[in-house]
Amino acid sequence: MNTQPSPQLSPEDYLEWEAQSGVKHEYINGQVSAMAGVSDAHVTLALNLATLLRPTVRQRGCRLYMSDMKVRLEQRNCFYYPDLLVTCDPRDQQTPLYKSFPCLVIEVLSPSTEAFDRGDKFIDYQSLESLEEYVLVNTRRQRLESFRRSASGLWVWQAYSPPEDSVEFKSIGWQGHISDIYEDVSLEL
Repeated sequence: MNTQPSPQLSPEDYLEWEAQSGVKHEYINGQVSAMAGVSDAHVTLALNLATLLRPTVRQRGCRLYMSDMKVRLEQRNCFYYPDLLVTCDPRDQQTPLYKSFPCLVIEVLSPSTEAFDRGDKFIDYQSLESLEEYVLVNTRRQRLESFRRSASGLWVWQAYSPPEDSVEFKSIGWQGHISDIYEDVSLEL
């Protein structure tokens, strides 16, 4: 396993170092942090979502990426590994190590990262002009939260939870069911 590099890295040095590392690291303004491990519920939710979204994404001519693809937030000098991202922008085909123009980012919440995902990370993601929708998926109860950028630039919150079963990701024109997203998921305590 590689040791952590010097405290301040340029984005280029980070990308080079990260390509050699056996562990994924997020990058925030020159600092790197190792990614935490994930639970069974986390992995199952991400896989269910990828499976459900892929047909719609392909039909639209877009690309869906799971947790091993970074998003570059150039204005915020960050690289994050979201659980899922969708990009429809052809410019993202020019960068094989990261994507810069996602329209949809989905984060499956973990107890150790939930506050960051809801707070500073969401603020950072808002710097992406291409981002239309940011979705948080709960691992302790059947609940999704969608934050959508309105025409005026404000972020509008919508929650989905039982007994209502329908879910909509407007950024990609996908409609589905909470019961399918949470299929085979053992909720965390």
